[in-house]
Amino acid sequence: MTVSATDRNAPDHRAPDHGDAGSRAAGDGRPRTATSVRLTCLALAVGLCQLFVLPLWLLPADPAWGWALVPLVLTTTPLWSLVHEGIHGTLLADRPWNDRCGRALAVLHGAPFVVLKTGHLLHHRYSRTPRERTEVYDARATTWAKAAPGYYARLLGGLYLMESASVLLALLPATLLRRLARSAEAPDTVAGPLLDRLARRRALRQLRTDAAAVAALYAAAFAAYGEHAWMLVAALAGRALVVSLSDNAYHYATPLDAPLQAMNLRLPRPLEAFALGFNLHGVHHRHPGLPWSALRARFAREGGRYDLGWMPAVARQLRGPVRAGR
Repeated sequence: MTVSATDRNAPDHRAPDHGDAGSRAAGDGRPRTATSVRLTCLALAVGLCQLFVLPLWLLPADPAWGWALVPLVLTTTPLWSLVHEGIHGTLLADRPWNDRCGRALAVLHGAPFVVLKTGHLLHHRYSRTPRERTEVYDARATTWAKAAPGYYARLLGGLYLMESASVLLALLPATLLRRLARSAEAPDTVAGPLLDRLARRRALRQLRTDAAAVAALYAAAFAAYGEHAWMLVAALAGRALVVSLSDNAYHYATPLDAPLQAMNLRLPRPLEAFALGFNLHGVHHRHPGLPWSALRARFAREGGRYDLGWMPAVARQLRGPVRAGR
């Protein structure tokens, strides 16, 4: 698959203020409150079992229980899918409760909700434009060899590490965040807009509250694991790999300057349900106000075409950076 590039500025393709009725007016469904509540409670219960029940009750009885962390790492996918629903306001119909649940799930994920939400909505606005082309490099400015280290670092866990490290931004005053935003502003990154939005009073208050919650939760978890803390480190490394490998698989080497486009990736139906339909990412980019439960019906209505299988799409990212215009 080839990539074409232009020098146009990023168009203003904003997702609707997610949770609006616009994308649901055609009978595509609304957030299923009972299902969302059950899934949210299940995700929180699974996460707390991983962080506290396993180290405090099971590992002391038999360290072999540490192998339970392998399937628990795989629950990263539905956990992120639920956070994603919260970001778009499609987790719960009641917006304040949607945001509360989204914040709780994001803390369990390991990053402040306001950072994940701001970053993700900027992704919808700027995807495949000069501001956000994760794998694309400009051969006029650099080489494949120079672009590759940063690319592979991000792909193999670095994205999640950056999300988690965002808790440190809570330590900065708003004036310094705004100064950093101005310094980071450039046509080939979303760092400037991201920092500028985080410096706003309400966002900064949420950032500080959630960052404190993330720090307290994981400090307590590491204390609970004690001599087995290396197991939690390994589990978090697994989470970082899952998040980072999955993130750009839907966009890698796709046409540029098309923020509303993404790939639909084939998964067996049970795995699609496990991922809460996240593999239907092309449908989501065109209709970001749809809840996950409505994506399958819209996919069928639009012709039901897959671009690739999920595993091939993830694996092909290992080819490395893609030269613009190749």
